[in-house]
Amino acid sequence: MKLYIYDHCPFCVKARMIFGLKQIPVTEIILLNDDVETPTRMVGRKLVPILEHDGQFMPESMDIVTHIDTMDGRPVLTGPTRPEISRWMAAEQPVYIDLILPRFAASPLPEFATTAARLYFMRNKEETVGPFAQRLAESDRLRASTNAGLARLAGLIESPAAVNGTLSTDDIHLFAHLRSLTIVAGLDWPQAVRAYCQHMSQATGIPLLDGMAG
Repeated sequence: MKLYIYDHCPFCVKARMIFGLKQIPVTEIILLNDDVETPTRMVGRKLVPILEHDGQFMPESMDIVTHIDTMDGRPVLTGPTRPEISRWMAAEQPVYIDLILPRFAASPLPEFATTAARLYFMRNKEETVGPFAQRLAESDRLRASTNAGLARLAGLIESPAAVNGTLSTDDIHLFAHLRSLTIVAGLDWPQAVRAYCQHMSQATGIPLLDGMAG
């Protein structure tokens, strides 16, 4: 099996997670961010992740998660979900996007290995959040808001091994969100949230981004 991804992409992290949690080997192929032809040839439009399996191509992160989790009849995402987790992510989303996108654009990740790929990302994402220079100028405010959100999240985490005590799709969504935030230096990570990120990184084989140490 092959999984076509961008390293920064939280939707790709969701798809990558299930392979690690189930210890199923997969070949990850990182596309350049401005490669329109490859995903369009596979699924008719530019998007990732894309799973290639038995000569077929499957887009959409949660479709991939469900397919891989259930294909052997032994799913690992068996726990309950909680509306508190989805509400927390929805509330944090606007600030989260403003923080992570400018930092991804400046990162050495392989999907930005060419100037053209980096500029493609910047042009498209600045249409969503405005000029990256302006978002970076707001970093103190954005970090303060995110720190308050992380403090609230700490009280919702039941275990480092699963936010609700047993692995569920909440973990797929939450770790993908938090992993993106680990590119942001200077955040205050509560111990419960840090332990959760570190455990999920180890369990899935997906490294955290080095801003967490900053």
